[in-house]
Amino acid sequence: MDYFPLFCRLQGKRCLLVGGGDVAERKARLLLAAGADLHVGALHFSPAFRQWADNGELSLIVGAFDAAWLDACWLVVAATDNDAVNQQVAEAAEARRIFCNLVDAPEQASAIMPSVIDRSPLLVAVSSGGCAPVLARLLREKLESILPQHLGQLASLAGTLRARVKQRFASAAQRRYFWERFFTSDRLAQTLANGDSARAEQITASLFSDDLPAQGVVTLVGAGPGDAGLLTLKGLQQIQQADVILYDRLVSEEVLNLVRRDAERIFVGKRAGHHCVPQAEINQLLLEQAQRGKRVVRLKGGDPFIFGRGGEELEMLAQHQIPFSVVPGVTAASGCSAYSGIPLTHRDHAQSVRLVTGHLQQEKVLEWQKLAAEQQTLVFYMGLSQAPHIQRQLMQHGMRADMPVALVENGTSTQQRVVTGTLDRLGELARQVASPSLIIIGSVVSLRDRLRWF
Repeated sequence: MDYFPLFCRLQGKRCLLVGGGDVAERKARLLLAAGADLHVGALHFSPAFRQWADNGELSLIVGAFDAAWLDACWLVVAATDNDAVNQQVAEAAEARRIFCNLVDAPEQASAIMPSVIDRSPLLVAVSSGGCAPVLARLLREKLESILPQHLGQLASLAGTLRARVKQRFASAAQRRYFWERFFTSDRLAQTLANGDSARAEQITASLFSDDLPAQGVVTLVGAGPGDAGLLTLKGLQQIQQADVILYDRLVSEEVLNLVRRDAERIFVGKRAGHHCVPQAEINQLLLEQAQRGKRVVRLKGGDPFIFGRGGEELEMLAQHQIPFSVVPGVTAASGCSAYSGIPLTHRDHAQSVRLVTGHLQQEKVLEWQKLAAEQQTLVFYMGLSQAPHIQRQLMQHGMRADMPVALVENGTSTQQRVVTGTLDRLGELARQVASPSLIIIGSVVSLRDRLRWF
């Protein structure tokens, strides 16, 4: 993040604008709208500045820039058509630790002015860090078209209700639930848009009188294999609404960055050969948090129902009559194969796919003879440490030694790495990658050189 986004209260605070032309006019309008005590210094001023000054809306300082103009200022904007003067203003502001915005020189500015969507008191700011102001403007225009004008009224009404909500609802979770219903009430929004304040009060009163659920809920959400872009829309909605997030090590940092910032995060990850939190303890955490009335999301890498032990967790919740739901995710087999240029099925190579756990404690249920059959693709999850055993068993049961294999490390992430070879070298290849890695075995792997896109 190149800039820290911050909304500043400038009402009654002295601000300096250096420049008196067209560009400075645009900056002046924003500062005046924010209620700043605006002082404008320049050799010459446009008619607009003269008019503002005559109306008592701002003060003019006639002359060449003087560092003394900065005295008692909270913010400075340099908007002249002279780069040397703008630089002089920036240096003087920097020496006094005053934030300074420079027109057309974002790399030298300590502050930037974003494009603003004004639904006061609701404000939305869009910034490209000065790199692409036209793009920021286009985005602002798009947001303008989809954000209703009555949002400001809704936000203002909410401001008058905060003390009442805090008194009515004891817990933060209940208050959050109330506000979500308040802001998503179509009836309330329409009533405000129509200017019917009496009806708006009736609808608001009904929201206060409705009972809120005393018991929490649990949602299992598949986070996908790594790339945050593969998170489903419903998954995003759930993690934005959650009070508590239980997540494992396969959930990428990019996905975690989408979690609501005030949500409690509990790491329950497991690493190969070392179980950080036993499954029974994870189950108990889910139960306890839900019984406290929390909305709990169990965020799992990949898909909760494909080697994610989601079924075990839901069985426990069902036993205790805790409401639950499941949001599927893109499983590692689909994500890693697609990002590696390896189709899981292909008319000429594989007519079926088998997803197999590499935890070979379940050895007795693995039918190696069927796994070694032709015209199919095998995908081994969590099989890195067992790669030599997988190689040996498949070859002993008839799979050819030169069958193409691929190992995908950190699949779909920016650190993805793919190692390819043949089955008779699988154990050796496994030593070249780190966990988490997925093993894909089948003739479809031979298509990678033609189909991969990065």
